[in-house]
Amino acid sequence: MSTEQRETLEAVLRQSAFPVGIDVIEQRRLLRELISAQPLPADVTVTAAALGGVPTAEITIDGIEPRHVVLYFHGGVYVLGDAFLAADLASQVGRRTRAKVISVDYRLAPEHPYPAAVDDALAAYEALLRNGTAPSDIVFAGESAGGGLAVATLVNARDHGLPLPAAAFLMSPYADLTLAGTTMETKGEVDTLMSRENLQARVSDYTSGQDAALGLISPIFADLSGLPPLIIQAGTHEVLLDDAVRLAQQAASADVEVTLDITPGVPHVFQNFYPILDEAAAALDRAGQLLSAHLAGAEGVAAGQ
Repeated sequence: MSTEQRETLEAVLRQSAFPVGIDVIEQRRLLRELISAQPLPADVTVTAAALGGVPTAEITIDGIEPRHVVLYFHGGVYVLGDAFLAADLASQVGRRTRAKVISVDYRLAPEHPYPAAVDDALAAYEALLRNGTAPSDIVFAGESAGGGLAVATLVNARDHGLPLPAAAFLMSPYADLTLAGTTMETKGEVDTLMSRENLQARVSDYTSGQDAALGLISPIFADLSGLPPLIIQAGTHEVLLDDAVRLAQQAASADVEVTLDITPGVPHVFQNFYPILDEAAAALDRAGQLLSAHLAGAEGVAAGQ
């Protein structure tokens, strides 16, 4: 894997880092500008839709007859981003699992604090099941806050007595809004995208007076028993590395099958940079193989029931 690629990416990220102290509206504008500058692959189609009253972006890939559904949750610390801006990375998961992707456009804080995102995510999943998609044909995926939301949705669905999907794929999950991970400090120097300061500034937007240690806000503190297999990926150059590691430990302690896949020297949600970073494409390939195996396994179990 190329050291040169990683160094080039780091330089680009340092150059395009958001100025400190800008407000949410300006952050949203800058993010949209940044992502819109990258065209989607030509074979990807994105269509506005809805599930259970929640807006979604349906993402399909030419030439792939989808047999499965990826329910996708975008990142953005619960205040930024949307289902459409996440379409490029989401489509890469769909491509590798031969699936249609439904990216959930959950409501954002501070306008809609917790539990709006959690409620929207569950409503979308419930509607997907109600519409006749078998849980064994569904996987969850998400990056950053979307990774945390994916786990919260599994916990929430389990607690509501719903059947659970075949697996979940979490990229650099933001799973602890108390910001207690040790890598908040130890990785501060090498993380070009996140810091304790810029995360702290947004926590109260989402929690809005609720305890940040609630299981559906910070799933690192939730009871994870009974969840389907989790595939957790992170890079060593991110302050959220410890969220990924501790989430994997919590899952393992709760007898959940978990794959923790750490790539050295890469940033937060490094999979986003698959066009210019070999490690990113390779990580997506590994996740795709695992997700496909879990889908095949769940189908076999469902067929045998």
